[in-house]
Amino acid sequence: MGDQGDCEPGFANGPWMWTAYRAYNELLRDKLKKKFEAQEGPWMDSVAEVLAQIVNARWEGGRKEEKAGEELFAKLEKLLSE
Repeated sequence: MGDQGDCEPGFANGPWMWTAYRAYNELLRDKLKKKFEAQEGPWMDSVAEVLAQIVNARWEGGRKEEKAGEELFAKLEKLLSE
């Protein structure tokens, strides 16, 4: 009848199996996020700060603050090259 490799409905292929699979993946994702936060958190905070400054400069000043924008992009480029 059914071989172990067959995809027959039954105990091993019920909806709970997908729920367990999703839970496992969520746990793995959370653990990876914690590792990345511990290793790269301060650097990512710096990058996010500069990106927020760039968006605010564009939003408030339009093209008037082009020189300030260039300085912010240079700051971002420096961070990304670290």
